Amino acid sequence: MLGITHLRHISLITPSLTEQSRYYENVWGLDKVNENDDAVYFRGAGPENHILSLHKSKRKGLHHIAFGMVDKNAVDEAAEKLEAQHVPIITSPSYLNEAGGGYGLRFLDPEGRCIELSAWVDIHTTDWKKKSVDPMKLNHVVLNTIDIDRIVDFYTKVLGFKVSDWSEHQMAFLRCNKNHHSISFNQGEHASVNHIAYEVDGVDEVMRGIRNVKKAGFEPMWGPGRHGPGNNIFCYFKDPAGFVIEYTCYLITINEESEWETLVWKRVPHLMDKWGIAGPPSKEARAAMAGESDAGWAYEERSNKCY
Repeated sequence: MLGITHLRHISLITPSLTEQSRYYENVWGLDKVNENDDAVYFRGAGPENHILSLHKSKRKGLHHIAFGMVDKNAVDEAAEKLEAQHVPIITSPSYLNEAGGGYGLRFLDPEGRCIELSAWVDIHTTDWKKKSVDPMKLNHVVLNTIDIDRIVDFYTKVLGFKVSDWSEHQMAFLRCNKNHHSISFNQGEHASVNHIAYEVDGVDEVMRGIRNVKKAGFEPMWGPGRHGPGNNIFCYFKDPAGFVIEYTCYLITINEESEWETLVWKRVPHLMDKWGIAGPPSKEARAAMAGESDAGWAYEERSNKCY
């Protein structure tokens, strides 16, 4: 197993860099920590250097997803194990040239997504300036896949994730630590980002977030409600580029592995939303979460970099 410790951040490519940046800073509640002509980095209220970065592009899609590791040795050992499994490493272990620095590598999963493993990334030690809503960290990312069995097999057998639950044979919830899931996969017609969940400190913060986003003229897409798998409270929105984003809290933690039983949940309305307020997602919400077909990366053969 690779020794992945936690979900760090997600990076997106977008044709709406300026509009999205304003949204995440002025509406969603993140703080800009670094920017240049082509990228903007945002932190949450937690210590992680950044939990979101946006990169200028002619299209929208996934840039990369970053997971943490303990130290440089763990990154180097992960590279050896990935190479032994013939996983394509596109950035060999090295000191990272991005906000927060650190030491890491990047590789491609079976559907071409760029995944980063990193250690020694700078953290924030200064106090967070209280906002009307305070997203603390990236809670989980859900991705659409064309082959859920193949991708779950890779993330469990190669990367060391564990399956917490299934939603029939439609969704798989995977964990890398005590959190019920840090990444999930949904069977779809193409690979794409399904949604991105930001954790806030309790149901009051979820409701303040809803108020704040609505005040800015953006209506909830689905929620508020409470999921069956993971038992977390949710409310979903669309950002200006059309990515689906979520405020969430109270996700189950699995403290005793021996006592956890993986379940296969039925895909019925009262388990999609246990409160019965939001119900199942609408056709419009499902279409938004399906996203646009996106391999999530672009490989430049000559420079050997993940774009």
